[in-house]
Amino acid sequence: MGLVIMSERELNRIEVLSQVSQGRMTAVTAANVLGLSRRQVHRLLKTFQADGPAAIRHKARGRASNNRIDPAVRDFAVTLVRETYIDFGPTLAAEMLAEHHGLKVSRETVRKWMQDAGIWLSRRQRRTFHQPRLRRECYGELIQIDGSDHHWFEDRGPACTLLVFIDDATSTLMHLEFVTSESTFSYFGALEAYLHAHGRPVAFYSDKHTVFRVASQGAKSGHGMTQFGRVLNELNIEILCANSSQAKGRVERANRTLQDRLVKELRLAGISDMQSANAFLPMFMERYNARFAKAPRRPDDLHRALNVEPDRLADILCFRDERYVGQQLAFSYQRLRIILQENEITRGLPGKYVDTYEFADGRLEFRWKGVSLPYSVFDKDQRVTHAAITENKHLSAVLEHIKAEQDKAPPKKRRAGKQRSRYEPTGRRNTGWNSLADQKRIADRKASKGCDS
Repeated sequence: MGLVIMSERELNRIEVLSQVSQGRMTAVTAANVLGLSRRQVHRLLKTFQADGPAAIRHKARGRASNNRIDPAVRDFAVTLVRETYIDFGPTLAAEMLAEHHGLKVSRETVRKWMQDAGIWLSRRQRRTFHQPRLRRECYGELIQIDGSDHHWFEDRGPACTLLVFIDDATSTLMHLEFVTSESTFSYFGALEAYLHAHGRPVAFYSDKHTVFRVASQGAKSGHGMTQFGRVLNELNIEILCANSSQAKGRVERANRTLQDRLVKELRLAGISDMQSANAFLPMFMERYNARFAKAPRRPDDLHRALNVEPDRLADILCFRDERYVGQQLAFSYQRLRIILQENEITRGLPGKYVDTYEFADGRLEFRWKGVSLPYSVFDKDQRVTHAAITENKHLSAVLEHIKAEQDKAPPKKRRAGKQRSRYEPTGRRNTGWNSLADQKRIADRKASKGCDS
């Protein structure tokens, strides 16, 4: 005898019908247990006693469904998906089949067809696994850096960004600092504090934020590096960019821990502003490192001495660029019109480039071969440019600046369209003789007639 496949419900019916057949249960009780009527129980009992337990098995088991879609339709749909919608998901593919080919099939049916045909992979099959990366061996060899935008003060203050520097070899928090947003000058300030406290590491490891990496590798300006990259290059520090969040998982996991522990400790301390929070961070870092820091595999400290004079360091940690000097000893910089004062040096600068230095406090300097040049400023309209492109990590700070500017004064009225001058009618009709040449010809004709008479 072969095996008979049955469902759990069918096995339960056989067990109850066996008890009724043996007289240990009444038909009424069996009907209540199985959720059937008494007449249905008697019909099943008659079949059970006549043909045995196998007769209780559903008669449609093993047969194709009466509502199944024709295999030819399935093959046609799979062929269309393979030829035209190969990169479509099941939901969109089902919509396209219904809209363009008249095949109205549910998305789950299309999903099953695509999976069976090897066109679509389930979420579990698409899952990728990131192999863990071993820690660096020495302290100061690789420092992971990242900015975490979060409601650090919960409802007590606005959201801000925490800059995190963590050592890859030991998971030691090297530097924490609250800033308004993740900007170049914010990282300049954090880097300066790090260098004074620890020295120069071998390399920094970051994400692909535009502070660290040029978004357009084919850009003609910038010499292929950002301002932060230029600073690290002058300090002989390497910058490496991770290809995924998992690659710099040590700082990402530290951010999650800080968003739990630090938020709660700031709440207990009653801190609701960045200045007080930055003063609180050194004590927090000491407790955190005592709890989570690891011992390095090798005892060497690869940090190098800074060996840079303070004035020289200030010139490095600033926004540097070049500007072309026009024939009028003037050039544009950040919506400012810079006019150099005439002297022995500036007279020979038209047609040449001068170096620009923008410091964190807003101070500007323009130099030629290291010599500071006197200048005056013609201030253009200092507003956020209309429809300016703003990164997500800078959006909060930009909105705060816009609100402050809007509170100062109403915006200037600007004309829309193609900026053409408006036509104002004079009331005169064009008779075909309104041009100056025609009017002069008529006047000359009248004058010649007067002379003849």
